[in-house]
Amino acid sequence: MWINFVKLRLFCCLLAVLMVVVLVVNVTQVEYLDRETASATFIDSGGQFVSSQVIRISRNPYCGYERQILSSRERLEEDSLLAALQWQEPDVGPVPFLKSTDPSSSYFVILNSAAFFRVGSQLEVLVHVQDFQRKPKKYGGDYLQARIHSPKLQAGAVGRVVDYQNGFYKVFFTLLWPGQVKVSISLVHPSEGIRVLQYLQEKKPDRVYFKSLFRSGRISETTECNVCLPGSLPLCNFTDLYTGEPWFCFKPKKLPCSSRINHFKGGYLKGLLTATENAFFQSGVNIKMPINSSGPDWVTVIPRNIKGDLPDPGIEPRSPALQVDSLASEPPETNSLELSQGLGTFPSGYYYKDQWRPRRFKMRQFNDPDNITECLQRKVVYLFGDSTIRQWFEYLTTFVPDLVEFNLGSPKNVGPFLAVDQKHNILLKYRCHGPPIRFTTVFSSDLRYVANELNGIVGGKNTVVAIAVWSHFSTFPLEVYIRRLRNIRRAVVQLLDRSPKTVVVIRTANVQELGPEISLFNSDWYNFQLDTILRKMFSGVGVYLVDAWEMTLAHYLPHKLHPDEVIVKNQVDMFLSFVCPLET
Repeated sequence: MWINFVKLRLFCCLLAVLMVVVLVVNVTQVEYLDRETASATFIDSGGQFVSSQVIRISRNPYCGYERQILSSRERLEEDSLLAALQWQEPDVGPVPFLKSTDPSSSYFVILNSAAFFRVGSQLEVLVHVQDFQRKPKKYGGDYLQARIHSPKLQAGAVGRVVDYQNGFYKVFFTLLWPGQVKVSISLVHPSEGIRVLQYLQEKKPDRVYFKSLFRSGRISETTECNVCLPGSLPLCNFTDLYTGEPWFCFKPKKLPCSSRINHFKGGYLKGLLTATENAFFQSGVNIKMPINSSGPDWVTVIPRNIKGDLPDPGIEPRSPALQVDSLASEPPETNSLELSQGLGTFPSGYYYKDQWRPRRFKMRQFNDPDNITECLQRKVVYLFGDSTIRQWFEYLTTFVPDLVEFNLGSPKNVGPFLAVDQKHNILLKYRCHGPPIRFTTVFSSDLRYVANELNGIVGGKNTVVAIAVWSHFSTFPLEVYIRRLRNIRRAVVQLLDRSPKTVVVIRTANVQELGPEISLFNSDWYNFQLDTILRKMFSGVGVYLVDAWEMTLAHYLPHKLHPDEVIVKNQVDMFLSFVCPLET
């Protein structure tokens, strides 16, 4: 028995030594890749704790997002969103520049032309695109923008574009005011350029790169950061522990990951396109260029209460060269991305005398600072997001003299910012969203995710939240943005569940000026996709929507990432109308 006992002890000792050896080998391998890589623990949608350690990041454009733990409902939603956003790409192979879409030789015609229309009538416009050899194109995929406007009345509204995938497009307008109404159609990008933008979105998500400064004592190092990083160098894992939002930096050679002190935009990659591809992105040639009418480009609209019969609007098109027979039968496919904007009331509103008029409710005009003060009295207002909602903070603190900004020593144009009206008990806060964000310098302690900030708000009838998150996601695969909105939406639902009287407002994306370089990083086509995702994901959640997309596209002023004050005022007036609606 004693001999057996000794053998058992010897076996146990050998087994223990073997386990220690295996453990040491594994730990050594992990430390070889990154001693400082943190294990990210977060809660999935089912309420389960999940631990994931990212050891190596490949150059896969979806890196960090292939490993999402989604419920069946979330997976179904994501698949549905991605399917709806599939741009109908023509199967034509490489196309030379001369055979690409030429806006100057393309044209449109008003189909249901008449002597006059009533307010509320539908106007249909047919667009026919041609190439630089003035030959009709046989496929679609161009990105068009359309609006109607009356310059003397400072009135405007957007139109809905349908792509028939054969070189023809139909644009539908609702005539919303009386007077002479002009039609304007623009080519934002030809289909050949859209194919390039798709490639960049899927294969070059790191074309905007970020950096962080690490410092300890007199030693400092700067390394590159992003949602995903190429190669197998050691990484610092800054994945958020609560939302699971991934973020990584290359590990400094001499400093620990915990020594990171800030985040900033590193720059934009150059030389992304070939000479052939560059030809599809030329200012004054094929970027946001007008398409002219082959006949009259305006109609006369009369008030709907004037008596009399309208002439038959179903007359033939004005241009005999237009091959309308190609539209005699319903086409097999239309562009689902364009159709998606038709959800709900479309258009959502229009300008008249430079004032935005939503079609679903009566918007108030806050033309006096005292009106805003009365509305926000005893309220705490949180503004979360990018610089387009920071404009709201800047407008309010400039227009309302009693709202005094409190100097927090924050970097200019970055924040966080705080304004107080002690007399009327108003607190206004702005904070930027978490990475990716292309600001100059954000301190590490100020890198906060909107979802986490929402989870820290008690809420109630005197709490107002406004969110704008879109512009800094334009270079990434759509899964990156869907994940961010999913986390924000979950936090919004929880906030409204515990405090139903909280007012939550979402500001949508907006159009902007485009040139050859900006188009590759922040094209309206990218932001149109983000805008569509945002509308779908927050539909039915119980939030209010400020339609910045229509409010910038319908206006006569040039498109800007940061719209001019008259547009910002209309946005803020709409926001405040949700906070303090007209009594009915």
